[in-house]
Parts: sequence; structure tokens; C-alpha cells
Amino acid sequence: MGLFGRFTFSAGEWTSADSPTEPYLAVDVHDSDIATVDFRPAGDAAGRCYLGFQPRVYFEDPDASAPVDNAAEARALAGWAPPATGREVDPDDVLALLATDDEDADPEDLFVEETVRRLLELLGVPVPEELLSED
Repeated sequence: MGLFGRFTFSAGEWTSADSPTEPYLAVDVHDSDIATVDFRPAGDAAGRCYLGFQPRVYFEDPDASAPVDNAAEARALAGWAPPATGREVDPDDVLALLATDDEDADPEDLFVEETVRRLLELLGVPVPEELLSED
């Protein structure tokens, strides 16, 4: 069975708060296949993107999730990092990690936790213990 868990980064630390203060980043891992990433502030973007698979692709149901403008979300998430973590991030590096809406494309990582770790490291966010590799 895969990992299920929600992780919220707010005020410079991982918290279990349901009402985090901005800026925040929340990652919800679903069965090691899908990670929903929500972040605020989001600027002109929706503040939601996916790692691994987009739900609409994974469940083969266009109603399982709203369409995502990955380029806009990547720009917004890269813009989130400097005030939240002090890290400058290239939006193209974020974009390369995001789940596409191409039903024929498989994610680079077998388990979405690997992609979550890479995104967090890129953004300058510490990786929660539950997501650390057991190499």
C-alpha cells in the first residue's frame, strides 16, 4: 500500500494546522501516485498543481480534477519560493516536475514521494521525515 498523507509548510516549519498563515505550501500525497500541491499566495495562478499524475488522467475521468495551466502554476510556485524560503527558483525547473495532462505520459519517478522530495529541495523547503528516502 502506498503513502497517504498531508503535509503543510507554514511560518518556516511543517505544521498540522488546518489554517496555515501565508505564505504556505500544502502537499497531499494519495497512494504514492498523486500529490496535490496547494500554495498561497499564488499570484495570477490557481495555486494548485499536481505531481505524479493529475487525477483527471489517473482516474480517466475529466471531472476528477480541474484542468491545470502548468506553465502558470510553475511560474507562480517559483515566485512563491523567494519570500517563503529565500530561494530563487527557475520556473522551468518547477515545470519539469509537474504532472501533465497527457494520458500517454508516465511520471519520471515510480513513487510520487520522490518527486515531492525533489520539488521541496528545489524550493528550499525542508523535507518532512515521512518523505525522507530510506536508502
